[in-house]
Amino acid sequence: QVQLIEAGGGLVQAGGSLRLSCAASGRTISTYTMGWFRQGSGKEREFVAASTLNGGSKDYSDSVKGRFTVSRDNAKNTVYLQMNNLEPEDTAVYYCAAGTPWAYLTRTYAAWGQGTQVTVSS
Repeated sequence: QVQLIEAGGGLVQAGGSLRLSCAASGRTISTYTMGWFRQGSGKEREFVAASTLNGGSKDYSDSVKGRFTVSRDNAKNTVYLQMNNLEPEDTAVYYCAAGTPWAYLTRTYAAWGQGTQVTVSS
């Protein structure tokens, strides 16, 4: 089973940027669809972005499209989420997830990180 550890969260003003990273261990991420999800206080967890095995295809939720970019470095076994033009509504705990290639379509993931808090002040 792959283990995932997120980093890079913090407090930022609206309009600012953050870059989250997700370091994997135990298995290479080159065989996984990698996704990012978030859960705001009192809200359900929601899909944010995903990347196919080689990063050739990427998917985004409508709420972050054009502002967030998912990327991956399979050689470093790490996935990134570049978040620009952040809004207070982006405040949430952000989770990295790993899934089978089908996860890109089903958004069902098997392995999860512990999450990293992102807080955007207005």
